[in-house]
Amino acid sequence: MDVCVFGAGSLGSLIGGMLARIHDVTLVGREPHVSAVDSDGLRLTGALDEHVWPAARTTPPDRADLAIVTVKSFDTEAVARTLADVNLDGALSLQNGMGNEETLATHLACPVLAGTCTYGARLAEPGTVECTGVGEIHLGPRAGGTSALADRVGEAFQLAGLDAAVDADMPRRLWEKLAVNAGINATTALTRLPNGALVEGPAGGVAREAARETARVASEGGVALDPDDAAAQTRAVAETTAANTSSMHQDVLAGRRTEVDAINGYVVEHAAEAVPINETLAGLLRAWEREQGLRE
Repeated sequence: MDVCVFGAGSLGSLIGGMLARIHDVTLVGREPHVSAVDSDGLRLTGALDEHVWPAARTTPPDRADLAIVTVKSFDTEAVARTLADVNLDGALSLQNGMGNEETLATHLACPVLAGTCTYGARLAEPGTVECTGVGEIHLGPRAGGTSALADRVGEAFQLAGLDAAVDADMPRRLWEKLAVNAGINATTALTRLPNGALVEGPAGGVAREAARETARVASEGGVALDPDDAAAQTRAVAETTAANTSSMHQDVLAGRRTEVDAINGYVVEHAAEAVPINETLAGLLRAWEREQGLRE
């Protein structure tokens, strides 16, 4: 399969690098990472130990069987407009937050698949990505059901050694992931704590209540999630990733804009009733971003 990974930072490079074991892969990212991969290949370290040679560039190719989108959610609109000029058979979002698939589908003529990914990745230096944890990928049609494209992509991932499964209920998968992210990301970003701090104690209580609120909003929209199950899953993820720094926490430490609008903000915007924990978390992070000059 000819694959274009748009957003070749840490996760995009890790997934693209694993696919490059047997597929033709083009990483689309930023300098100096792109030049390092182009000249010396991509090194995968940590839980993996490999040296692969995907193509790397700052603009997408004219043609690909599949575009995997791994950019931050606030860049999805711009990426969708760029990919509209690429001849694609399909696209797959492996992004955080909600609404990315709809944005891509608005601009692309090809089918758009939804995906969730629990692989951990960190860009150690240009040309080198550390796999901080081997996870799993679930993918399928964004509205649910089955498709030949999803089956083809799932098989391509599995052939490259990725733990991937084709799922007929992606709407539920996306909301389950959102509940965990709503609980863990904003709470750790605001407290500057590792994920493990949410297993017990007051910060954990806040995270689990944010997840419960998210589950209730999902159910209001027709995707049945049990609030207590969402809270339990949030605690379980915090425990299994105890030493990790969440992606939103990393953004705050680096002084970058976060994906709060597509996570806690999305919960607030789609809630029929008050969701005070998500409202508070979103408001505090947006206030920090404004103070840093990252948003109006």
